[in-house]
This record gives sequence, structure tokens and C-alpha cells, in this order.
Amino acid sequence: MALSGITVMSVFRTSSESPMSLQLCVLASGSSGNCTYVGSSGTGVLIDAGLSGKETLRRLESVGVDPGGVHAVCVTHEHSDHRSGLGVLQRKLGLQLYANTGTVEAVERDPKLQGLSWSIFSTGSPFQVGEMHVEPFSVPHDSYDPVGFCIRCGDACVGVVSDMGVATAAIRERLRHCQVLVIESNHDEDMLRDADRPWSLKQRIAGRQGHLSNTQAGELVADLAGPHLQTVFLAHLSGDCNTPDLATKTVRRVLEKRGITHVDVKLTYANRVSDVAQASA
Repeated sequence: MALSGITVMSVFRTSSESPMSLQLCVLASGSSGNCTYVGSSGTGVLIDAGLSGKETLRRLESVGVDPGGVHAVCVTHEHSDHRSGLGVLQRKLGLQLYANTGTVEAVERDPKLQGLSWSIFSTGSPFQVGEMHVEPFSVPHDSYDPVGFCIRCGDACVGVVSDMGVATAAIRERLRHCQVLVIESNHDEDMLRDADRPWSLKQRIAGRQGHLSNTQAGELVADLAGPHLQTVFLAHLSGDCNTPDLATKTVRRVLEKRGITHVDVKLTYANRVSDVAQASA
């Protein structure tokens, strides 16, 4: 579907940047809401919409993105921290919503999100949003049909996988050529073990359908860290089973043990936007 009228303000993009580059900013990440902006010279999309509509617009504007230049939301799964703002964003901005059948059916169980207009994709089958080539791929998580996304524009490629219990060989293959990644680094294994939480919840979080630990995130990044990989954002940090300092130190330690020093490790936040990263070949 061809899109037009995309405007990305100069605070976010400068004229010296390649028209075939992608810029990425994580507007929010965590159990209270997840939303990532990906923009090219002609197309803007959101991955998930877990903030309120008002807060999503505010955070877009805070990094210089005209909300009128965002035309689509690609939804990873139906959990409320990934879809709560969908209705407002479609009604106010006319955004097209992309998801697979399992996710749409689960989202529509919420009476507030019934009657939305959807574009249905099949997991594993790429689709086009403006000048972006979007590749949804299956991830293991405790929802109906969860996915991650690789987004390409020319030779620029970014990958977003915010919730997954284990990094499968298929996930590694999908993410192998990305220059910028958003990867879950949910918990520290010792903090999760000692947390005042029910044992069943701890097992779910640490299980194959749960969330990646800091060490698992570091190992995944190390496996993917060819010369093309520029920036990794650590996402979905637990508020009581992790700390930003522990997450970054753990991932960097794994990378350093493998002799990897060229990857910039950045944090994401629940209450504010991340840095902006550019992906270019």
C-alpha cells in the first residue's frame, strides 16, 4: 500500500542522512507500555501501541516526529501493554493496523477495541508499508500468535523483538542482518529467583514462553554481532527483577568476553523516550 504525506521534522532527521536509512526511537518499554517508532524519509510506523493515545502523540512530538507522518501500527501480540492505544490512534490519526489473525481475535475480546479496521498478515509472510518492507516472524511467548518484526528500507534493516522466552534459530536468522536491534532484557536471574513473587510466576517468566534474562539477551546479541550491527536497545526491563545498570553491564560483559567492542548498547525506559539510532548499510 503506497503512503503519502509523510513528514518527519528536522529534529529527528537531517538532510545529510541517506534516504535509504531508517531511524528508530523506543517511545516506551516495560510492563506499563511498549511502543517503538521506525521512520524513513517517506514512511513512519509504530511497533505496538501500549501507551495512551495522548501520551504516544506527546512522545512522538518530543523527538521531533509529526504524528501526522505516522500511518501504521504493526502489533506484536495482544497483551495490554502492547495494544491499549490502538483505538485512539486509529480514530484520531487514521492509522492502519497490521496484525495476524490470532492477535486480532485476541485484541477484539476487549470491548473498547472492537470494530477497528485491520490489515491481516500471515506470520512469516512479508508485507509492504509505504517504502518499508516488513517481515513478521514467530516468537515464543505466552500469547496467541506473537511475532517480532524486521523492517527494511533499501539495505537498512532494524529488528524489534520485545517479548520472547527463548531466542530460537529462526529468530537469530531473521535478525542476523539488522544494523539496529530492540531486544528484550527483562530480568536478572538471581533477582528473579529471590523476588517476592509466586513460584508459578517465576517459572512462567523464566520459561520458554516467558521473557529473556540479561544473560540470554547478551548471548543473543553476541551471536548477531557481525560488523553490520551498530546499536542494540535493551527493552522490557523488569521494575523489580532488574536494574538498568545491571542489564547494561551484563550484556556488555558477555560481548566483551566474545571480543565484541563495536556495538553500542543503549537502554529503553518506561517513563521517557530512548535515544534515536540510525540504521544504514
